[in-house]
Amino acid sequence: MSSVQKVQLSVPEEELAALKHRLERTRWPEAETAADWSQGVPISRMRALIQHWASAYDWRRCEAMLNKFGLYATEIDGLLIRFLHVRSQRSQPLPLLLTHGWPGSIIEFHKVIEPLVTGAPGQIAFDLVIPCLPGYGFSQKPQSPGWTVERIAQAWITLMARLGYERYAAQGGDWGAAVSIAMAKLAPPQLVAIHLNMPLVIPRASERGELDAEEQAALRALDLYNRDENAYARVQATRPQTIGYGLVDSPIAQAAWIYEKFYFWSDCAGDPDGLFTTDALLDNIMLYWLPGTGASSARLYWESFRRAFAPTILDLPVGCSIFPKEIVPAARRWTERFYRNLIYWNKLDRGGHFAAFEQPGLFVQELRNCFSRFSTLRSGK
Repeated sequence: MSSVQKVQLSVPEEELAALKHRLERTRWPEAETAADWSQGVPISRMRALIQHWASAYDWRRCEAMLNKFGLYATEIDGLLIRFLHVRSQRSQPLPLLLTHGWPGSIIEFHKVIEPLVTGAPGQIAFDLVIPCLPGYGFSQKPQSPGWTVERIAQAWITLMARLGYERYAAQGGDWGAAVSIAMAKLAPPQLVAIHLNMPLVIPRASERGELDAEEQAALRALDLYNRDENAYARVQATRPQTIGYGLVDSPIAQAAWIYEKFYFWSDCAGDPDGLFTTDALLDNIMLYWLPGTGASSARLYWESFRRAFAPTILDLPVGCSIFPKEIVPAARRWTERFYRNLIYWNKLDRGGHFAAFEQPGLFVQELRNCFSRFSTLRSGK
């Protein structure tokens, strides 16, 4: 299917009833022996999340929101890709490709869509293309190996061409950053710039030289991540099928696997439900549970984790927004070393790994600030 078709989400009611049945029959472990989150999600927080999921959460609300935005499908390189496509009514908007990461989804962008598309007086507006990564959300799951970050980048280039865009920009964090960087390396002439909220710029130890304070802080954050935070990545990069059985079979396992990261990786002051709302967290979890992507989403780590987050030299224009609670905040000197055409740099005072999800207002303004610097982008010339 080389054409682009609009699709409607309509999850069968029996699937929602089956989920409720599973949630109500959870086999709970004993409580943690620590007084904090150091052993994982505390049982009191998990019970509250599941109680809300089983008794108060409304998937149809989320489904209606996604359908209203506009969900489309097209086949690229043998794989059915589903994506949101929201056009601006403003004259000469800049087409912008937004790519999510793990454990996120297209839900991460739901609060920034309207302001980015609508724009503001005197400010840039965007056409938005927001795809589900292969094996994530409602995109098809790869049936054979080889769907690396580089292959996804080429698929996104094909997608933008198929939509008829002659000039566009790309943005991402997490896997979205890796994909956007891979697109910049391919450097199709239509891609004018990228924006990252997770620059990938930490050099190899032998290439670091004398460190300034910002670089020392980045390495301390990296050490913390490697010591306490990356067990999920090692499992998904080495045994995605094994962990996938539990994630696809148990909604509790899938929810806990994701929920934990929204506590540790966001600027939430210890309360992810307060920052995102419980419904929004569950909307994101549902994009893993309903299509059963626990294993397929993990396989991207098996395909690309060992090399996709290594620094690379880019000559294409790059803008960066640095949120303080990012897993490993980028240092400017390293960023300028690898991104030779750094067109925008800003350090913000709040926000974490899930920038668009956590701080939609700041995220929107960052993209406006980054891309509005170029009148050629605004005019489409």
